Amino acid sequence: MAVGHAPPPSTLPPDISAIPDIESLTPSSRSGRLPGVPRWLRRTVGPLLLLLVWQVSSATGVLAPEVLASPGTIARSAAALVADGTLPTAMGVSLRRVAAGLLIGGAIGVTLALLSGLSRLGEDLVDATVQMLRTVPWVGLIPLLIIWLGIGEAPKVALIALGTAFHLYLNVYAGIRGVDAQLVEAGQSLGLGRWGLVRHVVLPGALPGAMTGLRYALATAWLALVFGESINADAGIGFLMNQAREFFRTDVIVVCLVVYAFLGLLADAVVRTLERLLLQWRPTFTGQ
Repeated sequence: MAVGHAPPPSTLPPDISAIPDIESLTPSSRSGRLPGVPRWLRRTVGPLLLLLVWQVSSATGVLAPEVLASPGTIARSAAALVADGTLPTAMGVSLRRVAAGLLIGGAIGVTLALLSGLSRLGEDLVDATVQMLRTVPWVGLIPLLIIWLGIGEAPKVALIALGTAFHLYLNVYAGIRGVDAQLVEAGQSLGLGRWGLVRHVVLPGALPGAMTGLRYALATAWLALVFGESINADAGIGFLMNQAREFFRTDVIVVCLVVYAFLGLLADAVVRTLERLLLQWRPTFTGQ
């Protein structure tokens, strides 16, 4: 080596074992959970704090009863409605309306999506019309539904069906058209015909989209139920809310809103269970 010249830089890679592991720099575990704290407990902290602030505000007079009843008053009202059978009966009526509307709307939406997604001719005949109709606010159709179907159960069920059909159509159609073309080619190379491809490749590939559409449809179904039960309803959760509004019973109104939320969460849990059963073949990211 010549005198006065610096030695050439080393070409050896740096020792990566000396770099600290990022997991060692964080106090939590790899999944992001706090050690020793169950996940269900962490998820209840927010709602419990909200209830505590609500109760304290009501007890100190910051929140007037005529503005919003206290959690204790709401709990007593809920217990009274359950004890005399008013709330279970109203829940049964509302559930039947949602089930009927979801069944009708789901059948229409899925059928149109299959016709449009599996056939170019069906797409030309169906998709443009559906895309045009879905831009019309379905809540704005309430006056027409009353004129066409009267003020009985039919307009309520029809409103729910309209609200759910478009969600299922869009997601099932997108799921069908989003199937990997290489999977279709692989099925053809294995000798599958048109209906074999539809049954074994296209429909399973569109199932995740259908499950997503079902979740959106269920959320919209409960929203449509709120509007539908304002159409001269004589039973159901919406009927209880309308009665409570006339007498300024904020406790009963909140009870009905909680029931709506509970039924929506229950329906979403059912769909999640279906997803776990039907989509076991699809690996998903569950968070860290």
